[in-house]
Amino acid sequence: MAYNLCSSSSSLFHSRRPFCSSSYSVQKPRSTTFPESLKPGFLFCQFKNHVSLQDLIAQDTQTDNLTEDTSRQKPDGKTDLPPKISTWVNSRSPIAPKLRKRSYDSRYSFLVKVAESLNSCNAKEEDVVGVLSGFGGNIFDQDAVVILNNMSNPDTALLALKYFLKVLNPDREVILYNVTMKVFKKCKDLGRAEKLFDEMLEKGVRPDNITFLTLISCARTCSLPDKAVEWFEKMPSFGCDPDGTICAVMIDAYGRSGNVDMALSLYDRARTEKWRIDPGTFSTLIKIYGMSGHFDGCLNLYEEVKALGVKPNLSIYNTLLDAMGRAKRPWQAKNIYRDMTNNGFSPNWGTYVALLRAYGRGRYGEDALKVYQEMKERGFELNVSLYNTLLALCADVGYANEAGEIFEDMKKSGTCKPDSWTFSSMITVYSCSGKVSEAEGILNEMLEAGLEPTLFILTSLMQCYGKVQKTDDVIRTFNRLLELGITPDDRFCGCLLNVMTQTPVEEFAKLSVCVEKANPKLGQVVKLLVEKQNSEADFKKEASELFESIDYDVKKAYCNCLIDLCFNLNLLERACELLQLGLLHEIYAGIESRSPTQWSLHLKGLSHGAALTALHLWINDLSKALESGEELPPLLGVNTGHGKHRYSDKGLATVLKSHLEELKAPFHEAPDKVGWFLTTNIAAKSWLESKNSPDSAAS
Repeated sequence: MAYNLCSSSSSLFHSRRPFCSSSYSVQKPRSTTFPESLKPGFLFCQFKNHVSLQDLIAQDTQTDNLTEDTSRQKPDGKTDLPPKISTWVNSRSPIAPKLRKRSYDSRYSFLVKVAESLNSCNAKEEDVVGVLSGFGGNIFDQDAVVILNNMSNPDTALLALKYFLKVLNPDREVILYNVTMKVFKKCKDLGRAEKLFDEMLEKGVRPDNITFLTLISCARTCSLPDKAVEWFEKMPSFGCDPDGTICAVMIDAYGRSGNVDMALSLYDRARTEKWRIDPGTFSTLIKIYGMSGHFDGCLNLYEEVKALGVKPNLSIYNTLLDAMGRAKRPWQAKNIYRDMTNNGFSPNWGTYVALLRAYGRGRYGEDALKVYQEMKERGFELNVSLYNTLLALCADVGYANEAGEIFEDMKKSGTCKPDSWTFSSMITVYSCSGKVSEAEGILNEMLEAGLEPTLFILTSLMQCYGKVQKTDDVIRTFNRLLELGITPDDRFCGCLLNVMTQTPVEEFAKLSVCVEKANPKLGQVVKLLVEKQNSEADFKKEASELFESIDYDVKKAYCNCLIDLCFNLNLLERACELLQLGLLHEIYAGIESRSPTQWSLHLKGLSHGAALTALHLWINDLSKALESGEELPPLLGVNTGHGKHRYSDKGLATVLKSHLEELKAPFHEAPDKVGWFLTTNIAAKSWLESKNSPDSAAS
């Protein structure tokens, strides 16, 4: 096929092309013949009000190498333009691709410059007409599309649209309206886009799918998902059937508007019909799963994103990190963050927020402090909520010194003012560490800031005084609570009971009065223990009523403390009764397990007194099994769990080891299993028999 190349400006505007029927809003125009005066590299001159195309076309330009042989030099040194001729070039000629590219790029570059001139000119009809008047009557429909598509000034875009509709009288006016709406999308101006839609209808122009896609996209850009849904649901009334592209966009819109069922329904269709889904939509889907607690679904979506070849963006990573924080899966948050950085993404403020929350909820103290240090080094400011997250984490893991440094950083920031939660965390971390003066100093600072102590703060402070055995200060704090009109809750009473377990026996009577005021049922049980009343029936009845009256979350704490109190008072029988009541009320579960090869006692989550009581009962059960002729399994084990209490030097394993040595029991720490004490059936049988022998009983 041959190409007709015109070298004169008049041949450029010899005919008009109709609009393309699809994909018109973003495509560049097809190859078009151009005058030499519109070649690439041509620069507009700057005018105060407008740029005239007529003036630009009239300007002299350098002669191109391709038309150099057609130029004629006059005797006076001036050059004539070549004659208006058409040259046919064979499509197989090596020069044809070059000519085709030059024609395409030149024309598009020229139209983009026209759009830039319209963006910068005054929003007056005469100025816009002045810029476009250089075309005369020779402008194509596709030229108007390219110009409007490259505009960003909504005021001049409307005037340009008016001009094109008047001059061109196009067959499909909807296309010009659609590319003008795209200008409003760029400017995030949904209101004017909707107004233009109404104008379309008034003029009898029927909207198409691209019209609605543009309006929906504009609503998404403006963060108005409900509006996007509204426009989507209007489509059938205008005879428009949403295609896969629009439906894929609506997954995000429905998800953000709260219609999760519709979003997931569309996503199921997307999988079946293989729609193309953008990263923003995947981010919304991950958020939907995260908010609903389907955390494995979040990870599955992430794997699907990678399998489909969609490049995850920062929003996807941040949403995933937030979901893993909600799931209390800090190890998976670390893996996702590693993927993110390996893929070349640099964390932003949202990334750090998600990481801090994930590590805070998962008690990953060292990782959280590293994130905090990195944020400071990069100049990211923290808000009060993030500072409180860090301080609460420090309180949870016992980082008293680090908490003090963060608290000082917060006060020096100049942008964050400590609130009640801030002071609560600081008092808690100092109280649990037994730092009385520091805790009192924070309380005074809180009062100076005009904040009243809360129930939580007074609970922590009371715990602090109890830890250092300042009983009178415990009582003073309790009275202050009542003076402030605060009603003690179950957690406060549990704390008061815990303080009693750390108090010398001779001062029990003082605290018993406080306990009875705070919770009469608890006070009655404590009274029966302290006064060592022997009525077993009354004690079990009172204890059962107490457990039935309190929240489930505090039942184990109450039972643990009451058993510890029994140990302090040398009331082993009462301790056993309380443990059995705990099992009956399902406060303790899974303490004992049996298999053909091993019998085990699981003490994790029990206080020291409760654990030793459980061990006492278990050893008695082993003795009864032997007496009844039952064979013991090859292995016997006691599991304390690993680690120690964050505010105590004595872990449960240490206490149990010491007690087993006192009993001369043949249980030894397993080198390959942290927290396990194991023995064989032969050693256990020998020890139990010697323990229960008459000689042993006499000694």
